[in-house]
Amino acid sequence: SSNLIQVYAKSNALAYARLGLIVSKRIERHAVKRNRIKRILRETFRVSRQDEKIKTMDWVIRLRRPVIKHENELQLITETRLLMLKLVQCHD
Repeated sequence: SSNLIQVYAKSNALAYARLGLIVSKRIERHAVKRNRIKRILRETFRVSRQDEKIKTMDWVIRLRRPVIKHENELQLITETRLLMLKLVQCHD
């Protein structure tokens, strides 16, 4: 986990990765902001999915704190990529 998100991963027997997103109303009240965060996380996952290890895992990403400004969106992307790489290394 990091300041903004928690990432969970588990190996699967499928040929593709699956993604689950948790962005609760309690963390982010406005649906527009929740949907924007989900779009950002999906795109980050899509770009990162090229790694062979990421393709064989199920992922759940949970938002822990509100994303306030555009600087935090960049931090969200960076933290997501970093945590995904760390989890892939742990599962090796």
